[in-house]
Amino acid sequence: MSCCDESNLDRSQVGFETRKATKLAAMFVALLMGVSVAPSILPRPSKLEVLAGTCPVGPTVQLIADRTAKPVARLLSTEWQLRKGEGTIIRFQTQKGLPAEGYTLDVKPAGIVIRASTSAGMFYGSQTLRQLLPPETAGQPLTKDYQIPCVHIEDAPRFGWRGAMLDVCRHFMPKEFVLKFIDTLSRQKMNRFHFHLTDDQGWRIEIKRYPKLTEVGAWRKETMAGRYGDGKFDGVPHGGFYTQADLREIVRYAAERHVTVVPEIEMPGHATAAIAAYTSLGSTGKPVEVGTGWGVISDIANVEPETIKFWQNVLDEVMAIFPSPFIHCGGDEVPKEQWKASASVQARMKALGIPDEEALQSWFTHQMDAYIASKGRRLIGWDEILQGGELAPGATVMSWRGEQGGIDAAKAGHDVVMAPTDYTYLDYYQSRETETEPLAIGGFVPLEKVYRYEPVPEAIRNTPAEKRVLGAQGQLWTEYITNPAHVEYMAFPRLCALAEGTWSGPERDFAEFKTRLAVHTQRLAALGVNFRPDKADAQKTIASWTPDTVAETWTTWTFSAPILPSGKAATIRFAYSNGDHRLEIRKLELLINGNVAGVDEHSGFTGGENRDRDYRLNIPMIPAGAKIELRAEVRADGGHDSYGDVILLPAK
Repeated sequence: MSCCDESNLDRSQVGFETRKATKLAAMFVALLMGVSVAPSILPRPSKLEVLAGTCPVGPTVQLIADRTAKPVARLLSTEWQLRKGEGTIIRFQTQKGLPAEGYTLDVKPAGIVIRASTSAGMFYGSQTLRQLLPPETAGQPLTKDYQIPCVHIEDAPRFGWRGAMLDVCRHFMPKEFVLKFIDTLSRQKMNRFHFHLTDDQGWRIEIKRYPKLTEVGAWRKETMAGRYGDGKFDGVPHGGFYTQADLREIVRYAAERHVTVVPEIEMPGHATAAIAAYTSLGSTGKPVEVGTGWGVISDIANVEPETIKFWQNVLDEVMAIFPSPFIHCGGDEVPKEQWKASASVQARMKALGIPDEEALQSWFTHQMDAYIASKGRRLIGWDEILQGGELAPGATVMSWRGEQGGIDAAKAGHDVVMAPTDYTYLDYYQSRETETEPLAIGGFVPLEKVYRYEPVPEAIRNTPAEKRVLGAQGQLWTEYITNPAHVEYMAFPRLCALAEGTWSGPERDFAEFKTRLAVHTQRLAALGVNFRPDKADAQKTIASWTPDTVAETWTTWTFSAPILPSGKAATIRFAYSNGDHRLEIRKLELLINGNVAGVDEHSGFTGGENRDRDYRLNIPMIPAGAKIELRAEVRADGGHDSYGDVILLPAK
């Protein structure tokens, strides 16, 4: 398309570019008027106008708040440690008609006004106000007056579910860190904290009726060390749990910051820790130990009436602690072998008229859904709850195995939270240079990929099902994330990108986002967050492989490589990103106009581990217009479910 041809331009993109140009012009005017820095707000507001002049904000500003805004004003006053005295007035005003979480912010030389229809809107307006201050003041008392730019902002979120999940079962995280993590989420206007509290490797919530859940289930004798499948264990006991008092403190802290804590109690699979505490819950009748390794463990709960009642009793105590409208009951990765082998389970299925084990899990989900609904709450579960029959009427689906589960649920009239692995699994690697990153479970989800993720799948856009998408969230599974600093390194700044993707409109401008992110990470630094710095990987992608590209047998794969440096040495790396099978390589050749011009022949592989995966070629002078290709001999080990990239490494 010609740079002057507007006939094919998307109108929303034209509008976005116009808004960008207007914003840049306003920022330039503001600079001429003496404003030292233009505002850098994250997530991007719906409308931002930079006006002439500045307004002083310091330790003696006066907060005037009505009843709706008093908790927000109190939180702001505590953080800034405001003193009584004369100073700029910051006024919070209730204004009916604004969206539930929306707000307006007006900063003028004479004072500041935040308007919203709810306390949540007041809170988000205060977060934006905080971001008008220099980034080093984040989370700090104000010790002097700062001149902030005069602005008019109108803002509201696109989605109502803007969240992050933290798994504290694989590695326990202290309460103090959970509070800090929630605070960091709230500063980016995220409003859901999905708290993964039970799993095979640990039960982390005190249940007073069943004390052995934490006496036994909260502790494992050791933990898998190194990569999955290595067969190594550290020999060090690991565990911990939150008392009900701890959890109520977390809920109160989150509520002050307008974050809803959504608890997850896994059932009927991922229940090894519960079965270790109470053998009668299991499907074999045999004692088990709390899980020490990763992956899917075969132990699952049985479906006897006493077991159903056990889970419902647990949910009673969970719902007494957590006021969340949604209660997460897991439902993912339930291996059915023990049900198939159990005479009592098979007899129960026959008595209930249930045809197979998939339908049995659906029946189990219905029991929990009806019970939770009877308490005025809603069940939410991973997308496997769609299997085996009609989904419980009030159930909400969290789509993690790609987007199809969410698409199917939305079309069937169920609410959906998007959480696909390829875009929102933040335990995946952030760089192809895995040797320079902390050990991770695998995969590759870089910052830009998270930022560009669109929560509404294309298959349901502009249809009634689109309204069923509540939003999206990022997942932090902790098999390989062992401590709070590591959690933060994996979470931020990728959660900053997701925060914008779920708050702001569908437009995406990654370069402009990174400009604002550079300021926002200074705020994270002031808050003591161990975010991953921008390493700006200099490598260039030549080609990518997929299951359609490779086979289990040796295959010759030829692909275009026009970016190779003429007359220089080049290092080409095979970088696995996802899939069940690693890629093996035994030769790489350079072809110029179909003729072999260089070769590196040696065995290498890339996958869970990498070995000898770099291939070095001396590139001759390449004639103008020549056809440049690379030809590799490759195979996917054990199958062909393998994804990755061939990259040109920067010259050393």
